[in-house]
Amino acid sequence: MSFQERRQSASPGNLHSPAVTQVDQLIDVKKLLLPILRFKWRILAFSLLVTALSIFVVLSMTPIYNASSTLLIESEQAKAIKIDEVYGINSGQQEYYLTQFEIIKSRSIAERVFNELDLINHPAFNLPPSWFSEFKSQLNFIPEEVATAADSQISQNIGKHKLIDSFAENINVTPVRKTQLVNISFESSDPQLAAQIANAIGDIYIVSQLEAKLGMTQKVNMWLGGRLEDLRLKLDESEQRLEQFKLINGLVDVEGVTALDAKELERLSDEITVARSRKAQADSFMAVVKRYGATDISRLESLPEVTSHLSIQNVKREVVLVERKVSELQQVYGPKHPKMIAAQAELNTVQKNLRKQISRLVQGIEDEAQTADQTLQALEAQFSKAKGAFQNLSTKDTDYQRLVREVDTNRQLFDTFLARQKETAVTGDFDSPVARFTDRAVVPLLSEKPKKKVIVILAFMASLGFAMVLVLVLEALNDTIKTSDDVEKLLSQRALGYVPKAKKGASYDDINFAFYDASLPLHAEAVRTIRTSMSLMAMGSELATIEVTSSNPNEGKTTTSMNIAFAYATMEKVLIIDADLRKSSLGMRFGLPTYQPGLANVLSGTDSVQHCIVKDVKPNVDVMPAGAVPLNPQELLASAQFAKLLTELKTQYGKIIIDTPPVHAVSDALIITSLCDATVLVVKAGHTRSEAIKLTLAKLNQARGKVFGVVLNQFNTKDAQRYQGDYGYYQAYGADYSIKDNNQSGKDSTKA
Repeated sequence: MSFQERRQSASPGNLHSPAVTQVDQLIDVKKLLLPILRFKWRILAFSLLVTALSIFVVLSMTPIYNASSTLLIESEQAKAIKIDEVYGINSGQQEYYLTQFEIIKSRSIAERVFNELDLINHPAFNLPPSWFSEFKSQLNFIPEEVATAADSQISQNIGKHKLIDSFAENINVTPVRKTQLVNISFESSDPQLAAQIANAIGDIYIVSQLEAKLGMTQKVNMWLGGRLEDLRLKLDESEQRLEQFKLINGLVDVEGVTALDAKELERLSDEITVARSRKAQADSFMAVVKRYGATDISRLESLPEVTSHLSIQNVKREVVLVERKVSELQQVYGPKHPKMIAAQAELNTVQKNLRKQISRLVQGIEDEAQTADQTLQALEAQFSKAKGAFQNLSTKDTDYQRLVREVDTNRQLFDTFLARQKETAVTGDFDSPVARFTDRAVVPLLSEKPKKKVIVILAFMASLGFAMVLVLVLEALNDTIKTSDDVEKLLSQRALGYVPKAKKGASYDDINFAFYDASLPLHAEAVRTIRTSMSLMAMGSELATIEVTSSNPNEGKTTTSMNIAFAYATMEKVLIIDADLRKSSLGMRFGLPTYQPGLANVLSGTDSVQHCIVKDVKPNVDVMPAGAVPLNPQELLASAQFAKLLTELKTQYGKIIIDTPPVHAVSDALIITSLCDATVLVVKAGHTRSEAIKLTLAKLNQARGKVFGVVLNQFNTKDAQRYQGDYGYYQAYGADYSIKDNNQSGKDSTKA
């Protein structure tokens, strides 16, 4: 994208344009893929090399065969009687199966299989040591190892243990999900041996479990037999103590007597409770009577204990009726009327009866209180007597129950041990396998490893991906200037143009004078583009002296100086000055002798200007070489003679191109830059780092140099044309045009 197109795309009307955003995204993708496309042949060559090495390694690998057998782990083993508790297993739990899987993978099983199959003498376990093992053994100079190797027996045992460990690592036990099946597989370079070992592991596991169960059963049987005699003696002693206790205490049915006494105590306790309640009520009433007096009938009549009695209530009811009758007669008759007299007499009789009933009630309650007290005392005495008898009987019952429990416990232990001893004796010779084969291993026909095709494909894909990632990483870490966009974005400078990279095998003269080669129209067109860019930059101002410099040596500043001079020579007279007084090369490129005087001679005053200029080395091109190497080049360039020389030469030439030393090497270019109308910085594409160039630009600006822009040297136009597709920038408009232009420029130069 050109500078003008970018400026148009950044206009307010285009800031949010979807088309512009899409183009930017495509450009970013191109930039991401550009390094991969640039190094595609190297990436492919690296991948093919790694693939070839992987093929060589895979073909040299020993094929490994995998044989597998299947066992069914019995969840309920066949048994004559129940004996799980003796053996200590619980086949109903998930841990049982996990335990069996670990037993199959255990080193003890592997060692038994190793010994029974005599694998230590099998060829598969006696392979010659690899070169890595031999190299490692040579490096192993630890004294303990040397001392161990001296003892052959110990050395053999160590070697055997290592073989067994290696053998155990190749055993693979895989349970089948949601089943009682387990697959036992083994890998070996010998297919028959792999099948034999896979079957032998299952057989040894079954046999080892049977042996373990049989050994445990026999051990338990011996232990139970020894314990039975002790338990029998303890049982006899406890029974004798129980019988003796019964005879001494005269006990027949202790449980029945204890139950009767308990019921009697419960009955007496209930009666005592009732008697205490009655006595409390009577005592409470008598306390009230004593407080008010037994003769105060009116006060006693108001007591709740008296009014609540049934007989008192009946009498009081009659009193109320008679009082009502008297009240009614008083309203009709006088006090001396016979009916009134009779009614009054009846009222007195009823009231008298009420007082008498109250007196009887008080006397009865008093008698009841005395009776309740006597009854309570009698019941308490009877309860105390019964309680003593019951406590005596309870003590005997406690001792009795203790003796009974001792007898029951000894009898239960004796019966349990006797039953278990019978069980173990019966099942001692009964073989109940914990597992059985559902499928035995067969000799595999095809190897399991290595997966040669997969390894080769993965090696190719991995190497290809690694190479691509490596290229992207190196490209991301590469902060060199590679394109014109990098010049403008990273350096914030104008890209004046580029000098194309020469073809491989080109001679030194072909590279220096490629501008005049009719077969390289792109080169001449690129140099003319630099000339045009500089002319446009200087429009409206003088452009007579042009300084060409670089950041570091070997970036092509001299070649660029020559090409710029050749381009301007098609239009006007040009002089090239070699101002690199320390390491000059311009005169050598034009074939001048080393003794040819030049700039140093002019500045030192030993030769004239005309004597130091070589005329028409190319059409319209004169050259002033560096001359004799001075002792003080910087002082000569900083002198007033150099400024006067440039002023004099401007009257004779249209353009003066000054080739100066690199900025980072010496400061000569910084002295000259203020005397020139323009400064061109040459950057070797893909070589010079951006930080070094920025430092160069800073130094030039500090020296008040007029930096017109940057020229990319050794620019790969093929990559740029292929991946960026800019026809007008990276390809000449036409070969005929370039040839004619070169020929015409040559004729014009001859005429001049």
